[in-house]
Amino acid sequence: MSDNGLPVVNSWNEWDPLQEIVVGSADGAAFEPTEPGNRPQVRDGSAASFPTGPKSAEVKALANEELDGLAVLLTAQGVTVRRPDTYDFSLPVRTPHFEVESQYCAVCPRDVMITLGNEIVEATMSRRGRYFENEPYRRLVYEYWESDPRVSWTVAPKPTMSDAMYRADFWDWAIEERHQRMHASEFCVTQAEVVFDAADMIRFGRDIVVQESMTTNRAGIRWLKRTLEPKGFRVHPVHFPLDFFPSHIDCTFIPLRPGLILTNPDRPIHSDERPLFTENGWQLVDAPEPMLSNTDMPKHCQSSKWLSMNVLSISPTKIICEAQEKPLQDLLHDLGFEVFPVPFRNVFEYGGSLHCATWDIRRDGGPEDYFPSLTRERIR
Repeated sequence: MSDNGLPVVNSWNEWDPLQEIVVGSADGAAFEPTEPGNRPQVRDGSAASFPTGPKSAEVKALANEELDGLAVLLTAQGVTVRRPDTYDFSLPVRTPHFEVESQYCAVCPRDVMITLGNEIVEATMSRRGRYFENEPYRRLVYEYWESDPRVSWTVAPKPTMSDAMYRADFWDWAIEERHQRMHASEFCVTQAEVVFDAADMIRFGRDIVVQESMTTNRAGIRWLKRTLEPKGFRVHPVHFPLDFFPSHIDCTFIPLRPGLILTNPDRPIHSDERPLFTENGWQLVDAPEPMLSNTDMPKHCQSSKWLSMNVLSISPTKIICEAQEKPLQDLLHDLGFEVFPVPFRNVFEYGGSLHCATWDIRRDGGPEDYFPSLTRERIR
């Protein structure tokens, strides 16, 4: 039991006062492999092949310095910080259905693990190189589960990740075909198996918003609805039609506190889905243009410039932002937040920033209802 009587695992949204969190680590990291669900490319415009094998000691040290700095800041704010176990991601994986030459990293726990109330959910993951990415957190999960009978633990069904689970020609589609297919939400994963990454989910108390994407398919969303809605959650699929490679919602749509969502001006939410938020009193505020362009991102990073808006809330009034993103810091100040800038550019190498690189275990608060119109409709 926690000091304030809450379950050891208790996190219902993205903003309640933070008590305990896991911060990722670059130890053991490798370059993400080329596979049917992922074709990493060097960003410098050259025809160079994407590297394979372990990340260099220097690159890992630079990222770990910034991750450690985030941990120090959180600890100074009274937050308990936990870290994943070391795991050798350069090891290959072989199953009856696939082989892959290496794995990836434990920099971004948010991609694979999510806390929904008093429940820990392990995602399926959508890529072969991330099949065992839950391993560095296994000891922590057992600790939380054993220490408090109010904590539940759900592991999503592992997909085969066989060739049939992917569209082999996806990466070769012309831009016109990609635009046509994306409006039908057809991406690199098919609908044949349950597939979702935890980072495609954002929590609003009893309401869970899930992005359909390259890393979460409709079968995955159906599994989440059937698993979570009998427990009192409401699961809402959302779409961002101008995002040609949607993957993980936390660089697109980030709730900062009750009634306020930071949005991506390049990726507006589908017009049919916007009223769910605006009709329930949510203000949608566009993030400013990032300080880095897409061409300025680290050459091995596979994420967009919008890692800039991947912020982490300590409470409804305190927020952590990347140190060089001054326009975003100014916006957050104007919105009434106390902003804590931290350097995090070297973590971008791993495709994540502050929200991606953390997994919150315990926040104050409970299962509030932030969508009263849905509740009124259900009562009728």
